[in-house]
Amino acid sequence: MMLMFRAKPPESWLPKVIANLGTVLVDHAHLERKAAKSALTLQRYQQLSTRLEELTSIAIEELEHFNLVLKLLEKREIPFGQAISSPWLSGIMNTIRKGQNEQVIDHLLCAAMIEGRSCEKFQILSEALVSVDAPLAKFYASLVESEGNHYAAYLLMAKEVDESETNRRLDFYLDLDAELVQKPNDLHILH
Repeated sequence: MMLMFRAKPPESWLPKVIANLGTVLVDHAHLERKAAKSALTLQRYQQLSTRLEELTSIAIEELEHFNLVLKLLEKREIPFGQAISSPWLSGIMNTIRKGQNEQVIDHLLCAAMIEGRSCEKFQILSEALVSVDAPLAKFYASLVESEGNHYAAYLLMAKEVDESETNRRLDFYLDLDAELVQKPNDLHILH
């Protein structure tokens, strides 16, 4: 799976996340639930009416991941706390335009960016946690492929709506992501 990102997460991200795994797992649970909701929300677009089954499958898979993270929290006796607002996520999502094709393309590209960053960060975590928390390393490794598949699925759906507009907007989102991902913050969150 070739992710097209133009910037890596800042070097401060990984040590901060590893030092706060409990908070990060709570954040991860919230992200999986939001991802399921997002897949279902995409079903409202007429342009995706032939993709309802695929979007439902993505939503189910995200809910299964949500459930897995909830079980991890329970096993580790970590209370399921409030969601923490992510400047990266809101920075990406706040750019969705209005307009028939514009809105669906932007929504799909935002979903693709989120899945792509999750794929990348789960891969980083799965490698970094091997010596710190082997069961958690294995858990993150098990999610990498499905996040990558969701990234690719959303990208393909957008291209089916309008390929040239999708490519143009993807360029915009890759630039925006590179700018946002590098912004320092003190939050103990995945994104």
